[in-house]
Amino acid sequence: MLKWNDILEFAKNGSLAPDTKVIKTEAEWRQQLSEAQFYVTRQAGTEHAFSSNMCSIFEPGRYACVCCGSPLFDAAEKFNSGTGWPSFTQPLLNNAVAYRIDQSLFSTRVETLCNCCDAHLGHVFPDGPAPSGLRYCINAVALQKITTE
Repeated sequence: MLKWNDILEFAKNGSLAPDTKVIKTEAEWRQQLSEAQFYVTRQAGTEHAFSSNMCSIFEPGRYACVCCGSPLFDAAEKFNSGTGWPSFTQPLLNNAVAYRIDQSLFSTRVETLCNCCDAHLGHVFPDGPAPSGLRYCINAVALQKITTE
């Protein structure tokens, strides 16, 4: 289980290596993604809070990167944070998400990215529920729900 100190270590010194790497040109991403998906995932944008019903969906399954399809989170780790964005306590695998220090918006935060294609997902904060204490605050347009068989 990842804890806040692990996240800070990854953000400062580099994340774990991904299982695969997906590299596409900006034109290829633009062709594949909607305007909102491109803005959030490729330009590090943020969707408006409460703009998706994904926050209120708690059925079993997994959530994958909308860009490359890499599995990122399990619905079992999802919780209602009340923030307006889907929130999780842990990634599916320790190397599914990459981390980097984000000093935009006059504060220091830890940005989360898909470790396979570098898509901006959102941020992680140390104010989540026990036992990890983590809150992965993820843009809904960066995710696609996939079923588990």
